[in-house]
Amino acid sequence: MKNLCYILLILLLAAAAFAAGQDQTDEPDEIQAADQAPPADPNDPNNILLEKYDVVIKDPNDPNEILWAKWNAVVRVLQSKDMEKKVKESLIDRIVTPIFDFPLMAKLVLGRKHWPNFSPPQREKFTKLFTRKLKDSYREKISHYTDEKASVKPLRKKNTTVIIPMNLISQGKEIAIIYKLRKIGKTWKIYDVEIQGVSILLTYRSQFDDVLAGSSVEDLLERLEKPAAP
Repeated sequence: MKNLCYILLILLLAAAAFAAGQDQTDEPDEIQAADQAPPADPNDPNNILLEKYDVVIKDPNDPNEILWAKWNAVVRVLQSKDMEKKVKESLIDRIVTPIFDFPLMAKLVLGRKHWPNFSPPQREKFTKLFTRKLKDSYREKISHYTDEKASVKPLRKKNTTVIIPMNLISQGKEIAIIYKLRKIGKTWKIYDVEIQGVSILLTYRSQFDDVLAGSSVEDLLERLEKPAAP
C-alpha cells in the first residue's frame, strides 16, 4: 500500500486493507447521514486554496462524475510542489469528506452483531473516533504519492447502491478498486471500498470483533481514543 495515491478513500482508509475476512457487509439501511466536512473558518487562509482546488459537481445525480471530479481535485493538491504537507492534508480532508457516509460506515463496521449493543452516546462517540481513525490512516501515507494513474470503469447498479470499479496503476502494477455508493438526498456518498477484492469495512470489522469478543464497548472506545503507535 506504500505508494497508493489518496484517490478519495484509498489513502483515507488503507491502513489495514489486506487483512479482512471474507463475509459480506450489511446492505445500507435507513440510517441518516450528514455532510461531515470540517466547518469553514472565514479567517482560514486555506479557504482560498479550497476555492482554487475543489470542484463544483455539475450533476450530483451522476456518481461517476462525483468520483472522477474529486479524484482530479485531490491529485492537483498532491501534485502541488509548493504546498506544505499539513496544508495538503487539511485541504484534501475538506475536498473529500463531504462525499463519504461516515455514520453509515461506522454502523456497518460494527454490523448487526455489535451495533445494537451500543447506547446512543456510545454510537455517537464510536462514529467520531472511527472517522478519526480512517482519516489518520491517510495522513500517515499521503507523502508516498508518486503520480499513480487511474481509470474509472462504467458503474453497476445493485439494489439501492451503485458500484464503480477503478483501476490504479502503481509502479507498473494494476490494482483493482471498487467504490460502493448510495444515494443520500440529491447526491451520492461512498460507504465502502474494496481493494483487490478486500473490503475496508470488513477489515476493521474483523479487528473490532476480536476486541469485543473479550472486552466491553467502553474498552473498545478507550482503545480508539488512544493515538496510533508511530
